[in-house]
Amino acid sequence: MGGSSMKRLTRVGRSLLRNLIQAVPTMFVIVTLGFFVLQLAPGDAADYMAAESGAATQETVADIRRAFGLDLPLLDQLANYYTSLAHFSLGISPRYGVPVADLIMERLPGTLTLMVLAIVIALLVGIAAGTIMALNATRAADRILSVASLLFYSVPTFWIGLIFIIVFSVKLGWLPAGGMKTIGASSGGFGWLIDRVSYALLPATSLALYYMAIYARLTRSSILEVIGQDHVRTAKAKGLAPRQVVLRHVLRNALIPITTVAGIHVAGILGGAIVIETVFSWPGMGRLAFDAVMAREYTLLLGIMLVSSVLVICVNAIVDIIQAALDPRIEVR
Repeated sequence: MGGSSMKRLTRVGRSLLRNLIQAVPTMFVIVTLGFFVLQLAPGDAADYMAAESGAATQETVADIRRAFGLDLPLLDQLANYYTSLAHFSLGISPRYGVPVADLIMERLPGTLTLMVLAIVIALLVGIAAGTIMALNATRAADRILSVASLLFYSVPTFWIGLIFIIVFSVKLGWLPAGGMKTIGASSGGFGWLIDRVSYALLPATSLALYYMAIYARLTRSSILEVIGQDHVRTAKAKGLAPRQVVLRHVLRNALIPITTVAGIHVAGILGGAIVIETVFSWPGMGRLAFDAVMAREYTLLLGIMLVSSVLVICVNAIVDIIQAALDPRIEVR
């Protein structure tokens, strides 16, 4: 048993090292492509700052470009950015005048909170609904939940967010309409936790409903496929209780494709966070990215793209490990 555990830990370590090595060229491609695509947009941070001030002269705009290297040829700007990355720096934001890393780290906890809560809600509710649908196939519960999942899959997330604000904030007054915390609230304890959850519940649920519908449909189809396999029939023949059969033999095997899809959806959840954070005034990376686009903050956008890519790569590595734990036959890649 100990030797088997050591072998599995060794494979996991090799997998993490392999993912780390593969991440380097991936980051290179993302930064390079992102840099040139962003340059296709008209204007730069100096133009936006001049328009924002309303009184900037041509000399002032030229000084801003010179100070941040925006007047250099594109290849020189890209080389300078790679030099900054080699020194573990994401550059300086022209508009804010502070390191990009500081801006991202200030907003990263908000985005991670929203993402984790949305994924947890989507997986828990989606898997539970899909299990009910599969165990009651062609019955009323299956039809009702199928229609509900189709509805959530079809409706845009921002529209759901607006409906939630109108119903739960404006009409009922149960939950706050925006922001991340109550001003002047305690900085710890159970009251702090309740306050944070109350602010995160509406945006996280709005973001989760689309993916919850996908996981519900996927769980239903996976369970219906697994439930007819030989090992499940054998478990039933041995006299195991239906609940044990579902939990030990059916659901465990049905979760494998769901974890794969959930890992793929992390990038989509990050993209959806831009809209949701704007609707709910949530201070996260998505809203920061939106502001950076409007202000032509290309350095800040590249930093956000880089950090987001690292998050996606890390989550996919974790998904590989979870799949190997669910099914020992799967080798950790």
